Amino acid sequence: MSAAVTERLELIKEIVCDILEIDPDEVTNTSLFAEDHDADSLRAIEILAALEKRFSVVIDQSELPRMINLDGVYAVVAEAAGW
Repeated sequence: MSAAVTERLELIKEIVCDILEIDPDEVTNTSLFAEDHDADSLRAIEILAALEKRFSVVIDQSELPRMINLDGVYAVVAEAAGW
C-alpha cells in the first residue's frame, strides 16, 4: 500500500471516528458501521458530507449502501476523486 493510500485511509478513518464518536482503535477496515458501531442513516449522510467537503468531491447518495465500512468508504471516495 502506498504512502498516499495509507494517508487517505487514516484521514477517512479519522473523519468516520469523529462522526460516529468512537475510538479509532475500535474500527477496522472491515468492521461494519451499523452493526458494530451503531451508526444510523443520519450518521452515514454526515460521513458522506464530511468526505465531500474534505476531499472536494461529489458523492451521490446512491453510494451509501457501499459505504458500510472503511474499505467501502475508501472505494467510493477513490472513485469520486479519481485516485
